[in-house]
Amino acid sequence: MELLAIGEVAARSGMAPSALRYYEQQGLIAAVRTPGGARRFPRSVLRRLAVVRAARNVGLSLTEIRAALDSLPAERPPTVDDWARLSQGWRDRLDEQIAALTELRDGLTSCIGCGCLSLGKCALSNPGDVAGTQGAGARWLPPALRRPFPPTEPGGAVVSHSAARGAMIGAVDADRGSPE
Repeated sequence: MELLAIGEVAARSGMAPSALRYYEQQGLIAAVRTPGGARRFPRSVLRRLAVVRAARNVGLSLTEIRAALDSLPAERPPTVDDWARLSQGWRDRLDEQIAALTELRDGLTSCIGCGCLSLGKCALSNPGDVAGTQGAGARWLPPALRRPFPPTEPGGAVVSHSAARGAMIGAVDADRGSPE
């Protein structure tokens, strides 16, 4: 079995070494250690990382991604059939998000058409500030657009990603309170 150093995996996957260490810590990928303690990843980790990147682009949390990866056979890289099965559920989620974003986009002109730019004072969209009685936050956004961002994963790490690149760009070490 071909083993790759963390720098090689980072270069080939386009992910930072700190992201790879974090994903290993979260159980998304696995590495073996050399006698000197260096990480070595099987070549098949590149395909798992491609699944992670695609899932992050869709907006899945690391918990959801871990569940998806756990459904794959551990003894081999994901196949085309595995990918089709996993991505079908993601298509439904993307369709939901697209519909919600389209509704939001189409409502923007009527929402700010008068120029007041204030839902707290808008007599047309929010007479008497009825939305304020429902609590703080964007109460009228469709549920698909109210997902918390950036997601917070178990252990207190805050994970953010670029939707365009889908890469994890930071994790906070809860013990030190500083970036990895």
